Amino acid sequence: MSECMHLTLCICRIGAYTCFRTLCCKGQPPPRPEYDLVCIGLTGSGKTSLLSRLCSEATDNIGPTTGFSIKAVPFQNAILNVKELGGADSIKKYWSRYYQGSQGVVFVLDSASTDEDLEMARTELHSALQHPQLCTLPFLILANHQDKPAARTTQEIKKYFELEPLARGKSWILEGSSVDNIDAVKRSFTQLIELLEDKDQDTGRI
Repeated sequence: MSECMHLTLCICRIGAYTCFRTLCCKGQPPPRPEYDLVCIGLTGSGKTSLLSRLCSEATDNIGPTTGFSIKAVPFQNAILNVKELGGADSIKKYWSRYYQGSQGVVFVLDSASTDEDLEMARTELHSALQHPQLCTLPFLILANHQDKPAARTTQEIKKYFELEPLARGKSWILEGSSVDNIDAVKRSFTQLIELLEDKDQDTGRI
C-alpha cells in the first residue's frame, strides 16, 4: 500500500511541476524566420525612403543609393534582410552580381514618372522577371508615389507592363505605395512574406 501511495505522490509531483513550467516558465518564443530579398528600381523610385520608413528611420535628406545597402526589416512573423541596389545607369549593369542567394524580389517603380522613365522601368522589370536567378522567386512590385497627382493606377501599370502574360505562372504581387501610407506598404510586405512561406513549404515537400 505504501508503495502505491509513494508512486501516486510522485505522479502528482511530476504533474504539478509540468503545470508550473507550462504556466510560469514558457521560455523564449521560437525565432522568426529570416528571408534575404533584393530590392531594385530606378533612381528616384523611392526604394530607400520606403525601406527607411519600414525601419522607423528618418527620411530627411535621403539621397540616391551608391552601390548597395542592407536593412533588416522586422515584421511580426519574419525578418526581411533587404539588399537595396542603386538604380543609376552606372550601377544597373551590375545588378545581377548581387542576385545570388536572394529568396524574393522587391521592385519599386515611380508611378508618376515620365513616359520615358516608365519605359525604362518596364524594361528592367521584364529583365528581372526572366533572369535565371530571379525568375522562380516571389516578386513584390510597388507602384510608388501614389500620392502624386500624376500617379498611374495599379491597373494602368499592370496593363502597360504586360504583367499578366509575362508573369503568368510566377508568384507576384502588384500594389500601390506611398511613403505617407506606410501601413499599406507593411500590408504589401506581409503578402510577400506569405508567398515566401508558401515557397518554403513547397520546397520542404520536394
